[in-house]
Amino acid sequence: MFADRARIYVRSGKGGDGHVSFRREKYVPNGGPDGGDGGRGGDVIFQVDEGLNTLTDFRHVRKYKAVDGQEGGKRNCRGKDGEDIIIKVPEGTVIKEAESGKVIADMSGDNRRIVLLTGGRGGNGNQHYATSTMQAPKYAQPGQPARELELLLELKMIADVGLVGFPNVGKSTLLSRVTNARPKIANYHFTTIIPNLGVVDMDGAKGFVIADIPGLIEGASEGVGLGHEFLRHIERTRVIIHMVDAAGTEGRDPIADIYAINKELEEYNMEIASRPTVIAANKIDAITDTENNPIDALKAEFEPKGIRVFPISAVSGEGLKELLYYVSSLLDQTEVKQVVFEQEYFPEFENGYSNEPYTVEYNEEENEYVVEGPRIEKMLGYTNLDSEKGFTFFQNFLKETGILEQLEELGIQEGDTVRMYGLKFDYYK
Repeated sequence: MFADRARIYVRSGKGGDGHVSFRREKYVPNGGPDGGDGGRGGDVIFQVDEGLNTLTDFRHVRKYKAVDGQEGGKRNCRGKDGEDIIIKVPEGTVIKEAESGKVIADMSGDNRRIVLLTGGRGGNGNQHYATSTMQAPKYAQPGQPARELELLLELKMIADVGLVGFPNVGKSTLLSRVTNARPKIANYHFTTIIPNLGVVDMDGAKGFVIADIPGLIEGASEGVGLGHEFLRHIERTRVIIHMVDAAGTEGRDPIADIYAINKELEEYNMEIASRPTVIAANKIDAITDTENNPIDALKAEFEPKGIRVFPISAVSGEGLKELLYYVSSLLDQTEVKQVVFEQEYFPEFENGYSNEPYTVEYNEEENEYVVEGPRIEKMLGYTNLDSEKGFTFFQNFLKETGILEQLEELGIQEGDTVRMYGLKFDYYK
């Protein structure tokens, strides 16, 4: 069974705790603290593997954890860093945060390897806390906690051309005829239940990759039939071949079929429906009505709209050469723009402490508004406010948690001071 979706849990390594110890050697009085630092926790890394083309492996293993950092030791020995975990995925995999559905990363184009979750920093040993007044500190810093996420993985195939149409119109036969792909072929609906990729090699023209999408039916964009599961695979294509049964061997009208499928594409994604399209009028070897030739009707309906119609027979090969060379010319005229989905969710700015408390109060003595609590402290510890992304996340955090609303309820005005664990800033809308 082809797997193009998976839900998994990932966790980075926890930072090792700093160690508390004191130097104990003969003839060395007052040796002082010598507790070592904890090791860094392992990262969660996603990497493209050219040898993979499905997400099947994730059906069997759903939890992925990096190794925790080791605790620091005596004699200033630093703890061992935790090993990273590398998760290999096929090209075209889109990684989303499971609850919100927001895109974290698209493993396409130049994105071949990303660090999704960084491991926690190791804590400082007690050697760092010795001062002239505190020469024997009996405490060390704990390591930063691990970070975890529920992820939704979706595979969106990388193909130049998408082959769409109703079931049983001959798409698999065409793919097997013009490429090295060997899809399952039979004379019944939904023979193709998985997307198939094939490479078209041509003399004197550039080859291209074609994707055969399982047959669409009316209502596919709303979840009817098989096709809605695979509409995502044509999101990256630059040209669409719309295949119809020109002979009407199953009693359907090919013109009505084209409008029906176009309607599904428009409802799924209007931008996809507007891409260059060519009609492959298949099964011309089965046309018996020579007086009312359906090819003439198709050309009269669609060619004035700029959509070329090519009569073909996927079985005999008639007309395939003309169709493929025209598709190749369309690709040459189409801008090569890699479709890479933009990042919408930033794990490095999500602290994962949504249930921890915080307070919003007004300090009359200092004439300032104070926001405190474990949630705020940990958010600031993970966020670099000097970076544009970090500051944007900080602003969204204040808004989404309701902190801004609470400040306004307390009567804050523009120019008033807000303090968060040593960080002070003036409030402006």
